[in-house]
Amino acid sequence: MPLIRDARRLALYRLVLPFGVALLALLPGTDAIAQPQTLSLSDVLARTIDYDPTARAGAAHIRAAEASLDQADTRPNPVLGIEMEDFAGSGNYSRFDETSTTLYYEELWERGGKRKARTDIAGAELALAEKRRTANLLDLAAEVQAAWIDAIAAQVAAALADDRLSAVKQMEREFQRRANRALDPQFAHERVLAMLSQAQIDSEQAALSAQTTRATLASYWGGDGNFRLDEAEFTRLAMNGELDDDPTDLALLTAARETAAARVRFEKANSVQDVSLRAGLRHFSADDDVAVVFGVSIPLGVYDTNRSSIERAQAEQLAAEIDIAAARNRRQREIARLIAAQSAGAVEIRRLDAEILPRLERALALVREGFNRGGTAFTLLDVTESQRALTGAYSRRIDLLRRFHLDGMRLDRLSDRHVSLLSNVEHKQ
Repeated sequence: MPLIRDARRLALYRLVLPFGVALLALLPGTDAIAQPQTLSLSDVLARTIDYDPTARAGAAHIRAAEASLDQADTRPNPVLGIEMEDFAGSGNYSRFDETSTTLYYEELWERGGKRKARTDIAGAELALAEKRRTANLLDLAAEVQAAWIDAIAAQVAAALADDRLSAVKQMEREFQRRANRALDPQFAHERVLAMLSQAQIDSEQAALSAQTTRATLASYWGGDGNFRLDEAEFTRLAMNGELDDDPTDLALLTAARETAAARVRFEKANSVQDVSLRAGLRHFSADDDVAVVFGVSIPLGVYDTNRSSIERAQAEQLAAEIDIAAARNRRQREIARLIAAQSAGAVEIRRLDAEILPRLERALALVREGFNRGGTAFTLLDVTESQRALTGAYSRRIDLLRRFHLDGMRLDRLSDRHVSLLSNVEHKQ
């Protein structure tokens, strides 16, 4: 009877287990744990921009500039006042019978285009805030792209370290076979074991570096690093051929220049004296009569002509003009340098792929083949040197690819390549 019950239970497990596995696969997060998601550069940038507070801070600055624009377009408040004269004194003025009371309305007449000058400054500052937000987001995208390059380079390097470890393990097994046949001395076997230990350490360190760089990259969107990166983007030698003539950085400096120019107009408008106009009714208590009063006042521009403020604003405008010219020259020089560096790196990578790596792989295969056949024609040194040369060439390739993409990151930043990813940011604020 116990055997029958156990057989029935086993049959039940076999029937239910496939359904349980299928149900487990449908649970949220199960696939992500079983097989990490592969992310592209666009995925990484989109997650960062949705998470990072840079966009929200930029939107807050824009709202502040919009509020300043609304405030700048307002007129000065009018004044409603009352004045009492001759309500206390001596003689005939010791009583309230001689009091005169004036109810007046006063308004400031701004001259020189002050209101328009204020709105021009506020409008220029709003445009400056919008350009600065875009520039800050592009800086964030460039920072994330650099972290992506480091992470994917570490991922490829970890795979290379694993391949080298596998090759050393294979060599150790072959060497053990040769040692059993007394083809090599015992100290040579110890050297192989030392190489195996070093390869294991290198593999562990490369895996740790890949994990650390992925965690650093994931911190930009609050992730946990449980993902892989698409290596196809890393091995692709694509150069940015489109360079905008009016990138965000120059547009930001242009907006700063327009703000400085608007400030010059504002300071010149402030040098014009405003006029105060007053009108009202005066009541005389002595005979209960009423009279209309009117007044005009204007400051005399004797001492304060706002000359120094105008000169300061003009100097700031000139400095903004010079900043634009200097930035344009720096940009052209950096673009030329980056394009030259990328071109040189691409040439070396292609020659590595076409000439050096195939020959090193062929040489290693020949050495291993001869070593595995036995005899003394090929030694351990031949195998290790061939393996070291091939691993060094692949490491060189990874380093060249990393520098190629870092130069590309700078070109992407200078050309506003990722600005299209920012187009939907304003709709989320």
